Amino acid sequence: MSLDKEMLIAVLMGGPGAEREVSLASGKAVLKAMLDQGYNAVGVEVSDESPALPENVSLAFNVIHGTFGEDGGLQKYLGEKGIPYTGAGEETSRVAFDKVLSKEAFLRDGVPTPLSETIDCTDGARIPEMAAPFVVKPPREGSSVGIRVVKDQAEALEAMENGAKFSPDILVEQFVEGRELTIGVVGGEILPVVEIIPPDGEWYDMETKYPWLSGKTGGSQYVCPASLTADELAAVNDAAKKAHAALGIEVYSRVDVLLNSSGDPYVLEANTIPGMTETSLLPMAGAEAGYSFGELCVKIAELSLAERG
Repeated sequence: MSLDKEMLIAVLMGGPGAEREVSLASGKAVLKAMLDQGYNAVGVEVSDESPALPENVSLAFNVIHGTFGEDGGLQKYLGEKGIPYTGAGEETSRVAFDKVLSKEAFLRDGVPTPLSETIDCTDGARIPEMAAPFVVKPPREGSSVGIRVVKDQAEALEAMENGAKFSPDILVEQFVEGRELTIGVVGGEILPVVEIIPPDGEWYDMETKYPWLSGKTGGSQYVCPASLTADELAAVNDAAKKAHAALGIEVYSRVDVLLNSSGDPYVLEANTIPGMTETSLLPMAGAEAGYSFGELCVKIAELSLAERG
């Protein structure tokens, strides 16, 4: 089945998770882009896990980041209703969203990734065996929610207690000093690399990603294409491609990679519903590759419909 301008496309945005406001911004941008491209599209603001959709929907364009939208829950709901949707499928979404499961897939398939351990905090926070510096990550939250960088062992318990607020199991990951890069993969095409430059001394968290959420100005800076040597570019792109394949992700993703001073890449995660405003990182890379924002949205819709239409 191919995408037709008479088809009804429902752009799903919002969701019940911590990234709701970011998703609403993505959804409004995608809706406008699809309408501007001449498609029959409507916006659907989702607040719970049983969203009411218009009748005769031909494709659900999913831009719900994090909980429900990115973890396989929405994919299962739409699949049971027989509604094709954009992006990764139910199982690949579930695995990619879970940092512990995705880490296991990376290790299984030889994807370069930082050393880690998983800590069970069901009966209270525990200090990991790994020595600082390390990163504490609740495994099933998106957009750096709940993440803490521990540079000193004295900070470990408080960071673990904070992480345990989000999940009973915590991924503790080796801290890798390096450049923060992200690589879009769309239909097998590797997009130009984006470098993320957080404010001096700050971690790339919710506030530095989206300063407007807390009324702040500034935030991180971005460079696309990133300034890399030929060898560095080849290594980073290969790591991103391997990560995307290891998780079996359908249609598109955005893979986050750290590049150390020796030119070694370390994959952190693959985002299956990356930000989709006109200033988000996947559209930024798409623009560098020659796709307007509207063209990128249409390409994702076309690939998705071909995948499961």
